[in-house]
Amino acid sequence: MTEYLSVSQFGNLHNLDVGNIRKLISNGRISAIKIGNQWAIPSNTPKPEDRRIKSGKYKNWRKKRG
Repeated sequence: MTEYLSVSQFGNLHNLDVGNIRKLISNGRISAIKIGNQWAIPSNTPKPEDRRIKSGKYKNWRKKRG
């Protein structure tokens, strides 16, 4: 039988904010089931990948080049 974690337990385990976890669940990036009004996340679910651009490539992209 699969063990489940609450949103706050998953957040503590992976150092993530509970609001972001709920957003990832609603976007389908984390699989979870709803039990009553609580989300239950399988304990073997890996930490979602960070899709932010960290290279600085797009820094000041709005400035006009002259």
